Amino acid sequence: METALNIARITLSIICILAVIASKIKLGNWWIRVFDFPRIQLLSLAFIAMVLFFIPPLKFHAWNLALLALVIISFIFQAKKIYPYTILAKKEVKRFRGTDRENGISMLVSNVLTPNRQANKLIDLVKSYQPNLVLTLESDKWWEKQLETLEKDFPHQVKIPLDNLYGMHLYSNLPLENTKVHYLVKDDIPSIHSEVVLPSGKKVQIHCVHPEPPSPTESDTSVPRDAELLIVGKNVKEADLPVLVFGDLNDVAWSRTTRLFQKISGLLDPRKGRGFYNTFHADHNLLRWPLDHIFHSKHFQLKKIKRLPSISSDHFPIFIHLILNPGNGQEDQKEKLEKDEKNWTKETIADANPNMLTI
Repeated sequence: METALNIARITLSIICILAVIASKIKLGNWWIRVFDFPRIQLLSLAFIAMVLFFIPPLKFHAWNLALLALVIISFIFQAKKIYPYTILAKKEVKRFRGTDRENGISMLVSNVLTPNRQANKLIDLVKSYQPNLVLTLESDKWWEKQLETLEKDFPHQVKIPLDNLYGMHLYSNLPLENTKVHYLVKDDIPSIHSEVVLPSGKKVQIHCVHPEPPSPTESDTSVPRDAELLIVGKNVKEADLPVLVFGDLNDVAWSRTTRLFQKISGLLDPRKGRGFYNTFHADHNLLRWPLDHIFHSKHFQLKKIKRLPSISSDHFPIFIHLILNPGNGQEDQKEKLEKDEKNWTKETIADANPNMLTI
């Protein structure tokens, strides 16, 4: 029993410590960046490890105390990363009270999982929530055919069916103008950029993205993903119109890249102070984190945000309703980029050798 406890304590402690070290290393290798994702799980592991240190018959030798101290540091490190997304933290986006149909915009974002054949589940959600915009990711020709039933209610469409897990379809019941499809970093990974005309006549700039994740089966480095997000961030920071950036970013809200994207773009995250809204992995309760995101400029307040039921994909859909109504109190609170952040941004974009820098 004592031997098993010691093995468990040491194993969990090493995992927690390595995760912190990996987070501090500014390299894009997938096996390093993978530690950005499970911070909730790593926090739980650190807590379990701390508890194990106080189960007898542990003898507190110097090395045990040192190991315990490192585990406590790792617990605090992970807690600080995810704290802004708990209900204990300050909300970054104010709640809109009242009704304003002229200046409202709602979106349903869903990574459908290309081989998934339960299109009816997504269609039912669209009919139930009646969003203004529907963005599907990983949608191919089969999905395009199934979603034709939406076209009557969503007369404005951008269709990019692909078989490489990066297909993308946008359906809108509001007019779209100046629509462009770009392949910012890689020739087979598209993004959609357009302007939406609200019922009030006001326009909103939208950017739909789905960059490539760092993983052993797709990209062995996070550089392409990081570069795409940073390019979008740099392009929207001085936008003349209100801005929305949404999609499956293949990155978590608390990663260095996403936090830097927010600093560069000045966009707000309505999840802060409200919850994690974990959208991946839909099939594993203990392995979930927020991969699908909706960021917006200071011009909006939040009416509703909700993670929706499963559509048999590995991602849950997410729904958000925003009102064009400035007043979040964030206008003069933009964080300034540090010199090393500016350098890292330039180096990352240069290393990706992108197809274009201006959207």
